Amino acid sequence: MKELAGVGLGLRREMLNELGNQTPSGVDFWEVAPENWIPFGGKYQKVLKEFTSHTPFTTHGLSLSIGSPDPLDVNFVKSVKTFLDKHDIMFYSEHLSYCSGEGHMYDLMPIPFTEEAVKHVVERVKQVQDIIERPLVLENVSYYAAPGQEMTEQEFTLSILEESGCLMLLDVNNIYVNSINHNYDADAFLRAMPSNKIVYGHIAGHYDERDDLKVDTHGADVIQPVWDLLKTAYEVHGVFPTLLERDFNIPPIEELLVEVNKIRDIQKQVAKANPSKRTA
Repeated sequence: MKELAGVGLGLRREMLNELGNQTPSGVDFWEVAPENWIPFGGKYQKVLKEFTSHTPFTTHGLSLSIGSPDPLDVNFVKSVKTFLDKHDIMFYSEHLSYCSGEGHMYDLMPIPFTEEAVKHVVERVKQVQDIIERPLVLENVSYYAAPGQEMTEQEFTLSILEESGCLMLLDVNNIYVNSINHNYDADAFLRAMPSNKIVYGHIAGHYDERDDLKVDTHGADVIQPVWDLLKTAYEVHGVFPTLLERDFNIPPIEELLVEVNKIRDIQKQVAKANPSKRTA
């Protein structure tokens, strides 16, 4: 299995025609949502296999619904395991949230920050890990309400990471968005995360609804405060592999590579200044 390193980009099916048979040299690894590829065979699977055979890939799921009150969809998790094995992919990342409850909601809903929810999620994470035979990688998510909150987002996230044995996908933009929407210190949250759990990171743009309300859209350029927070993340946790998320308003690949290269420049800058820290 190929290890992640450097800078990554999400691969969508509609990008295949633009990319042709070659991936840009400026992208070190790619990320796919398994749900968007598992149902398709033929040409799509053949092209994807060509990519995964020579380029590092990771997966970022959309519908695991790790915090749902519904029973875990074991058959779906088994299909993800098959997909990971077929394409020789080590990491399956998902959102620390849920998207189902007596039906699929197609939105990422916040899990209540409670001890009961911690226990529930930890049990489900262990069940997933037993099936996929890998550590599950969970992403800190953006949220806009905190129902039944008994602990902070930071306490909740750390509890899940420590008690389940899972790993972490550190989304820097989500930290920034949440810090504005919920009035907490982004730097303090970032520093509290366990360095040894971070597998890779995400960075993205968002929408400014108001000065005190940011919406995590992945549909715009990354703003300077988020770039600054990414630099701090590298200085605190070491330089980790980082992927640029862009889910709509997607420009041509050449324009995406401008921000991809900016990630790489920050990685090099921090690595040079902190040679004792790990590097991507």
